[in-house]
Amino acid sequence: MPDRAPENPERHDDDARLSDGTTGVAGVAESVEADDGTSGVRDDGGSGAVDAGTSAAAEDSKPRGNQLLVWVKEIVTVIAIAVVLSFLIKTFLFRAFYIPSESMESTLDVNDRIFINLLVPEPFDLARGDVVVFKDSQGWLPAVTKKPAGPMDWVGDSLEFIGLAADDNEQHLVKRVIGLPGDRVSCCDAGGRVTVNGVPLDETYINPAEVPQPNQFDIVVPEGKVWVMGDNRNHSADSRSHQEVNGGFINLEDVEGKATVIAWPVNRWTVLDNYPDVFKNVPAGTAGK
Repeated sequence: MPDRAPENPERHDDDARLSDGTTGVAGVAESVEADDGTSGVRDDGGSGAVDAGTSAAAEDSKPRGNQLLVWVKEIVTVIAIAVVLSFLIKTFLFRAFYIPSESMESTLDVNDRIFINLLVPEPFDLARGDVVVFKDSQGWLPAVTKKPAGPMDWVGDSLEFIGLAADDNEQHLVKRVIGLPGDRVSCCDAGGRVTVNGVPLDETYINPAEVPQPNQFDIVVPEGKVWVMGDNRNHSADSRSHQEVNGGFINLEDVEGKATVIAWPVNRWTVLDNYPDVFKNVPAGTAGK
């Protein structure tokens, strides 16, 4: 199982006038006549206009480095804010994963990138039909040999840490929740269908390329656990295949979150469905949460 410039203070008309209505001296530029007969403007030490030639020279004398420094500070600030927001989103709301296997086809294809909702199963509950990503605490997957560290590994690690890159940790799995705590899940009825609490399921999400092979089981999901199965039934080593370990159940505390969208590739952008119609007639299990 792959985002101001301060406003100028308002200037009032009476700022530069005396009480008798005449123009004041301080802070006001007065018109004078130069020796060559041309008119200019004199600065009397206030904030009035200055000689055009003097203004141009002063403008040219401003250090260009200050402008560059301001620009750099703005860019760094924007990047810092983006990184913090990405980290918070990744930590509390969403997290990215990629799909390394075919066990969820055709819902999820190999190398799809998905985002999971970290608010499920807490504070929001799981529902039957949810696609979930969970930690492999039961040893379903073979041990992964850690690759030697490369000189550029820090780049990928940093992007993964802040949530901008998919988590490529192979010790996570993705399956669909079929049974909740207290549910009795069995297979198969006369039509080869899975039943939950006695109600046969017409599982429209199953890979239509193959008819699922019968795999007999009859279990009741304990408190704090769920029963999961892959949509590509003939190619999914799910709860059915691991009943010798923890009964094949997944601990709710190992569920990282509910898969919500396929984010990559672009042509597969979609919101994932939990197919409520498939489970709408299933009654509550014998033991609730």
